[in-house]
Amino acid sequence: MATFSRRGFMKITGAGVAAMSLGQLGFDLKPAYAYAKGLKIEGAKEVISTCAFCSCGCEIIMHIKDGKIVSSEGNPDYPVSEGALCAKGAAFYQMHVSDHRVLKPRYRAAGGEKWEEKDWDWVLDRIARKMKDTRDKDFMLKNEKGQTVNRWESYFQLGTSQMDNEECALTHQLCRALGGLNIDHQARV
Repeated sequence: MATFSRRGFMKITGAGVAAMSLGQLGFDLKPAYAYAKGLKIEGAKEVISTCAFCSCGCEIIMHIKDGKIVSSEGNPDYPVSEGALCAKGAAFYQMHVSDHRVLKPRYRAAGGEKWEEKDWDWVLDRIARKMKDTRDKDFMLKNEKGQTVNRWESYFQLGTSQMDNEECALTHQLCRALGGLNIDHQARV
């Protein structure tokens, strides 16, 4: 985080007030904004993609430079959103390039205070084992009336906004095949 002296803060504040005043006096600041934005995406390839955070499927214009996303914005030509993005869509860029993203699985033992990095094989085996043990213990073949229900009520699945509709459909089908009833998705939140 940058720190400013009181004098530096006053200079930046003064420059901001002056710029806003110019806009209020009738100066057109759009060319300045366009120029500043152009510096960031200059030489970048424009790619239109779809935001998968919900079923609206708003289009996102991504600017790619050297194989990396350098900018993302809503597509004003898309008729559903007309370029507007919800908070999740607006955060698309940061969700993909942030230095704070966790890139490797982490595990914290029950009651532990420290997170450890684990490899994917260990994590997936552990998840599969926990699911199998819980399903074997809690699976219900019949309800109290003797009707066949084949369900697993102690299991809950919450979908992620990082999955597209097809991936969500597959995980939903998997949950149902296991007998799961409790399913929700982050896109509803």
